[in-house]
Amino acid sequence: MKNKTVTAFLSILIAGFLVACNNANTPNNENSNPTTSANHNEEDHDHEHDEVALGTHDIDGIKVEASQGHGHVEPGKEGHLVIKLPYNDNGETTVRTWIGTEDRTLSSVGKGEYAPSHDDYDIHAVAPDPLPGGAKWWVEIEKPDGTKAVGSLPFH
Repeated sequence: MKNKTVTAFLSILIAGFLVACNNANTPNNENSNPTTSANHNEEDHDHEHDEVALGTHDIDGIKVEASQGHGHVEPGKEGHLVIKLPYNDNGETTVRTWIGTEDRTLSSVGKGEYAPSHDDYDIHAVAPDPLPGGAKWWVEIEKPDGTKAVGSLPFH
């Protein structure tokens, strides 16, 4: 009986340790940056949930469709932008965004994750606090050949 109790105790202890180790890499506070989480995937986003269409915008000659999630942009809060490019390269393009000014001062830059089921890029970025006057969403599109296009669009 004593061996069964010790075995059960050790099993519970090991299971708890494994769960704790697995959760150590998962952000669990509001200061965590979800753009760096290895656990982020397209199932985390319901593209129909709380997104506001921002329309079509010209980013250095590239017509992109944009939508914004997570409500209004607020200082110090995370914003969510969805960018759809006018071409499909299966995620080979790198899309980065930030909220603020073109020079990125005090801005958090988010790198887009390609969602093949929607053929778009999900990007999260934290707005600077305080939010500078004239702040916008800034978008940088880096094509596979290395060429870059940068432009802005208003936020909701």
